Amino acid sequence: MVSKRRLPTSEDRGSLREDASKARKQPLSKKTKKSHVHNEVEGNDSVFVKLLKTSGITLKTGESQNQLAVDQIVFQKKLFQTLRKHPSYPKIVEEFVSGLESYIEDQDSFRNCLLSCERLQDEEASMGTSYCKSLIKLLLGIDLLQPAIIKILFEKLPEFLFKNVNSDGLNMPRLIINQLKWLDRVVDSKDLATKIMQLISIAPVYLQHDFVTSLPEILGDSQHADVGKELSDLLTENTLLTVPILDVLSSLRLEPKLLTKVRKLVMGKLSSVMLDDLPMIIKFILHSITATDALEVISELRENLDLQHCILPSWLQASQSKLKNKGQTSSSGNQENSGQDCVILLFDVIKSAVRYEKIVSEAWIKAIENTTSVSEHKQILDLAMLFIIYSTNTQTKKYIERVLRNKIRSGCFEEQLLQSTFYVHYVGILDYLDNMSPQQIRKLFYILSTLAFSKQHEASSHIQDDMHLVIRKQLSSTMFKYKLIGIIGAVTMAGIIAADRSRSSSLTPGRGDLSSEQCTQVTSLLQLVHSCSEQSPQASALYYDEFANLIQGRKLAPKVLEWAGQTIFNDFQDAFVVDICVVPEGDYPFPVKALYGLEDYDSCDGIAINLLPLLFSQDFVKDGGRLTSQESDQKLVSPLCLAPYFRLLRLCVDRQHNGNLEEIDGLLDCPIFLTDLEPGERLEYMSVKERSFICSLIFLTLNWFREVVNAFCRQTLPEMKVKVLTRLKHIVELQQLLEKHLAVTPDYVPPLANFDLETSEVTPHTSAAVSAKIRIQGNLGGRKRKADGSKISSPDPLSKEDNSECGPAPSDRSPLEKEFRGKEEKTSVSLQNYHAFFRELDLEVFSILHCGLVAKFILDTEMHTEATEVVQLQPPELLFLLEDLAQKLENMLTPSVTRRFPFLKSKGNRNIGFSHLHQRSASEIAHSVVQLLSPMCNHLENIHNYFQCLTAKNHGVVDGPGIKGQEYHIMSSCYQRLLQILHGLFAWNGFFQPENTNLLYSALEVLTNRLKPGEPDQALEELLSQSFHYLQNFHLSIPSFQCALYLIRLLMVILEKSTAPTQNKGKIASLARQFLCRVWPSGEKEKSGIPNDQLEALLSIYLEHTDGVLKAIEEIAGVGVPELINSPKEASSSTFPTLTRHTFVIFFGVMMAELEKTVKGLQAGTAADSERIHEEKLLYWNMAVRDFSILINLIKVFDSRPVLHVCLKYGRLFVEAFLKQCMPLLDFSFRKHREDVLSLLETFQLNTRLLHHLCGHSKIHQDTKLTRHVPLLKKTLELLVCRVKAMLILNNCREAFWLGNLKNRDLQGEEIISQNSQESAADESEDDASSQVSKSKGTEDSGEDEASDGAKEQESDESDDD
Repeated sequence: MVSKRRLPTSEDRGSLREDASKARKQPLSKKTKKSHVHNEVEGNDSVFVKLLKTSGITLKTGESQNQLAVDQIVFQKKLFQTLRKHPSYPKIVEEFVSGLESYIEDQDSFRNCLLSCERLQDEEASMGTSYCKSLIKLLLGIDLLQPAIIKILFEKLPEFLFKNVNSDGLNMPRLIINQLKWLDRVVDSKDLATKIMQLISIAPVYLQHDFVTSLPEILGDSQHADVGKELSDLLTENTLLTVPILDVLSSLRLEPKLLTKVRKLVMGKLSSVMLDDLPMIIKFILHSITATDALEVISELRENLDLQHCILPSWLQASQSKLKNKGQTSSSGNQENSGQDCVILLFDVIKSAVRYEKIVSEAWIKAIENTTSVSEHKQILDLAMLFIIYSTNTQTKKYIERVLRNKIRSGCFEEQLLQSTFYVHYVGILDYLDNMSPQQIRKLFYILSTLAFSKQHEASSHIQDDMHLVIRKQLSSTMFKYKLIGIIGAVTMAGIIAADRSRSSSLTPGRGDLSSEQCTQVTSLLQLVHSCSEQSPQASALYYDEFANLIQGRKLAPKVLEWAGQTIFNDFQDAFVVDICVVPEGDYPFPVKALYGLEDYDSCDGIAINLLPLLFSQDFVKDGGRLTSQESDQKLVSPLCLAPYFRLLRLCVDRQHNGNLEEIDGLLDCPIFLTDLEPGERLEYMSVKERSFICSLIFLTLNWFREVVNAFCRQTLPEMKVKVLTRLKHIVELQQLLEKHLAVTPDYVPPLANFDLETSEVTPHTSAAVSAKIRIQGNLGGRKRKADGSKISSPDPLSKEDNSECGPAPSDRSPLEKEFRGKEEKTSVSLQNYHAFFRELDLEVFSILHCGLVAKFILDTEMHTEATEVVQLQPPELLFLLEDLAQKLENMLTPSVTRRFPFLKSKGNRNIGFSHLHQRSASEIAHSVVQLLSPMCNHLENIHNYFQCLTAKNHGVVDGPGIKGQEYHIMSSCYQRLLQILHGLFAWNGFFQPENTNLLYSALEVLTNRLKPGEPDQALEELLSQSFHYLQNFHLSIPSFQCALYLIRLLMVILEKSTAPTQNKGKIASLARQFLCRVWPSGEKEKSGIPNDQLEALLSIYLEHTDGVLKAIEEIAGVGVPELINSPKEASSSTFPTLTRHTFVIFFGVMMAELEKTVKGLQAGTAADSERIHEEKLLYWNMAVRDFSILINLIKVFDSRPVLHVCLKYGRLFVEAFLKQCMPLLDFSFRKHREDVLSLLETFQLNTRLLHHLCGHSKIHQDTKLTRHVPLLKKTLELLVCRVKAMLILNNCREAFWLGNLKNRDLQGEEIISQNSQESAADESEDDASSQVSKSKGTEDSGEDEASDGAKEQESDESDDD
């Protein structure tokens, strides 16, 4: 049916096809005569007409198409045979051509011959094609006729060259040339090329263009070179044909020399060509570039390509013309639009080239970078090219950023050009705010605000107006997503306006302090933000955090700081601070107490934080409760804003008083109105809502203390340090309480602590809160927090990590039964999963690490000692600080590709809780950590001494007294975190950048000075060696396997920075082996305290760094594994205690992988190598095959599914490596080492036989994970058979090869009997052929050998049918 619709049919034919059955009954000749008999050529009995009609074409007159009654191929074949077998051949060909020539003298007839024929064919005979060629095209497909017809066409063509287009709209010259396109075969291509080139030389310009562009579709590959030379000559004579000639040259296969010649020719014409021709010229130049001349060509192209007059109007004058000439139209508007279209097309060509041709992008960047003189820079072009390459090539983004920064600093790119670029495009950028992260929004508004308030451009006021409109619009939105944009934008703009101008500034040169008008503008803007966010606690908290970041990061004018300080101080005091003597009274669910005070308040002049009443007012009164008398008289503020507001207050005071916080130091030691938080028996009787209330109270208290520590951590007075350490102790204690409460409060969602969220939901990733979600409010009209306790769903059964029974809870109390089963029962909640709900610690907090370390608590009893008392840091608080610092380094210094994130965790969640950190660069973070290296080394050494003493006390017993104690585990965790931090610092890839070299020296000097203090100006290699030695000394006190792995990795990153790592590489292998041979304390919940991934990593490190990989594998597989086999079920290997039945699959997988990797990297060698090299490689392969044999035979004992999977996977890879690397060696080693080679092959044959048995085992058990490896493995084994036979034939030892039937067996050697073999064992064989290499000189009959070869060829198909 489809082919019918595509056929050009007349009305009569259409009516006939309405009834298909009738049409089939009528002969086709009758249909044609009835409908077209009046148009048929009459009175012409020439050979030409008769032969055409006999072959299936009927010629028509007038406007009717010639009719084709048979298939096109049938027509050509029939006509060819008629001519070839004609009695008067070859004279008949001349008569046929003469008839054609006479027939086409009539212009209408000639036109019909050039147009497609009409297809007349019934449905059954149709071949499914709807397109029919013209008569001339069909005749050109017959080799006998092609040369003569081509001659006729070129003789006819000049008649139409200078005639106008026919009345029917047909262009005869183009129609004639189209007949020559895409011919299946050209009999005389050279003659055809000559004729076309002659025609081009005499044709008018408009036809020359068409003829030239048709050349690739007409010519064969053999004529490309000759035509290319002629076109290059024509290019110098006729510049009007530049574009079509270059287009054709790009499509032809030409020699590089000719392309270079043409490229140089057109390169010199760049300055004089028309703008419309430029895209094609540039395309040709870029496509003809090679790797050797890329930089030279691009540099020359930059010099000759002048786009200043083309790009300037659209880049620099667009904004001014829009502002000055609104409503006016230019008389040259169309011309400018055309020019801009050409420029757009030009850059599309360039963009395509740099995207798909790496050499072009690299050369262009290099050309820009190599241009040092300002006068030599093509500023517009260079800037545009950097932007284009930046947008298309993600791998060079950092490189381009560095080049752009360097060019701006050196003055190569004028400030006016850069600012004008942003002026034109800033409106478009504002349309993409929805898709930006908070950090990107800050950067964008900083850039735009800098431009808007620079006062150097007329359009700056318009940018200000646009930004104000955007900010007001976003602030007025009820959706937090948009209100966030408004808050960040407004605060960033206010910071630019309120910047301290007491010193010289590039923004407003020559100006002094902030004017009254500007001060009013800033305060009005900030008050607008405050009023638009005060109805939403989340929006208010975000505003306080953004304002605090602004004060911390930039120096604001004194007027603004003074206004902010007074306003913030009064508002904070009114909202959160109350007198301690006035205990809140009301219908609270719990008794209110002033807790965690650090001073004894005998009088009523003390203060307290009014936390519990505020939280109660928010969570309980919303559900219908009533306000107390005190609360009804004052404006309530959400406790969610307590920590953010205090951060803003203390930063403002810090800036105003140069770090002196005496004005607010009462907030460090003041108590908080809470209730008893220790979970006693009353917790069992609490409702879900009450337990959630207690959890929220603890979260808010923790975040308050975290901000207090942030504020006062840098105070130098000993009394203040004691109080800060006490607050740290309170944080650790509260976290322990919180874990207990969270364990019995399923589905609880904490109050937010970080508010610049990139995602719409934040989930605490924990088993105790699987279904807990917090969705950012869409409607912020009310003040109710979505995460309040009243919205918590009914409790689900509490899941435990220790596999304790946990049935459905009939009431709220059922999960609590598990809580009180015993005092030593551990909770299943990890606060690391709640990281997003804690306030972020500042980097300055880690200055507390400078305090010493003791193992016993002394601050509880000696809180009020003299000022000379040494302030000391205790293990729990040290662990708290180290864990937070490790998280910060992993987020900032560890490349994203190496981090591990939970499955389906959204991208935005990874950065929640690090927003303050992200406002600093990675270099600043690394510099801060380097400053902490000395105190961290002190702690590391103290912990080292602690474990050394503990080991000596226990006489080396692993599970001796104290090993299970809490202090031991805390110290062990501190050890691990310290090593993790050091590894994160030294693994930072920024140390490889030249600007950070001095920082690396400083870090290494700190470590070196721990061994040899006072040795200045040491070389880098010496520093690395001493640092390696210092860190290596800690291996004796490593308490856990995790610490061991971090120490090894730390030593490895130190080693990577050395130029001569060979010496210390062996030390890493030795150390790794010691850790593998050491007995480690078992975990509390697991049979083994060693995670599988860490054991795999350490074993891989050992085998990668050891000098003898094969010997190491043989020791483990040949010594350690037999010890394991002969040991009791729960025991381990005596040589390698880390090798147990549980960890065997890890050892087996790593050994197989490393063995395959080792032999794969061994060079095959050549016959030209010396005899000694041949012997060494042969010996090496003997050891490798022996190791492979030992490993492969272990599956008879350890036949678990993971072990078999490893065996199938790496067994095939080993056999492939044997084929590629070992067999060439055996080819030229066989004659001199015959016995050794045969012994090697015999051993290897036993291994491949076991692999064959493994394939059968996989099929019998129908394990898809295993069977998917079987086809490839069997194919590899077959290739091995053929390769061994070829090697023996090469060495004239065919008698050593014979083929036999190898039965399918399982892993234990039992034969596998298939159904087919039972039915017809004689006719069907399920056996695979395997090569048998015999040391004997016995030979087999040649007939048997051939039969065996036949069996070998069938083995794969037959065995796969099992």
